Amino acid sequence: MRIGMLLQSPWKRFGLHLDGIVTLTADDHTLICAESHVATLLDTLPEHSSGLVSLDQQLPLINEGLVIPTQVNYVGKAASLYDAGYELNGSAYVISKFIGNTWLWEWVRVSGGAYGGFCDLDSHSGAFSFLSYRDPNLVKTLDKYDGTVEFLRNLQLDDDALTKVIIGTIGDVDSYQLPDAKGYTSMLCYIMGITDEGRQCRHDQILSTSVKDFHMLADVLETVREKGVIVAVASADGIAAANDERPELLQVKKVL
Repeated sequence: MRIGMLLQSPWKRFGLHLDGIVTLTADDHTLICAESHVATLLDTLPEHSSGLVSLDQQLPLINEGLVIPTQVNYVGKAASLYDAGYELNGSAYVISKFIGNTWLWEWVRVSGGAYGGFCDLDSHSGAFSFLSYRDPNLVKTLDKYDGTVEFLRNLQLDDDALTKVIIGTIGDVDSYQLPDAKGYTSMLCYIMGITDEGRQCRHDQILSTSVKDFHMLADVLETVREKGVIVAVASADGIAAANDERPELLQVKKVL
């Protein structure tokens, strides 16, 4: 299979001055047959771009309590690890998965009663996020997010358990894809500047993850504990109770 992209320089061949990407995913014969039709489509588009829209505005980094009529809460806390100087290592994918399947599962979901507890590292922005879903708690959940640091710092993990979480992580990273998904993934990699060499490096780092990596990430997650931004979607009474327990924890904003 070949993925054909009509990028900026070929667009000039069609006499266009637009910034954009056309992605085609098909076998060689279909791509050849489709090229003239794509060219016809592009010829119908305007010849000049209307200009780029600036997206450099950033929302204020404040803790918010978003009020809706609900009996359960949705609690998030996040911070940028890259701003704290962290450089991405594939081991972070393994550790994030492990945190979600153990610490957050046990204390946010099973013991805390939430429908779900998650964490995620956005490898492109560097944002590390904790999230809970249909959660009866608010402050207690935030305490468990913060407790992740000590959990990792004191973690002892045998080879069998480590191997299992590494295998699970590789399964997530290399999940089976149909042709359309392969084409879409290839387009995203192109846009984001992700190379095959870079992807292979992350794979190697995942496979070589050690307990030492867990302990090292604990120090990095201090950033989320100390500087993380909190957003909770909850009832007015739930947010008021949280602010009573932790004065001025959340700025109240009524959504519904």
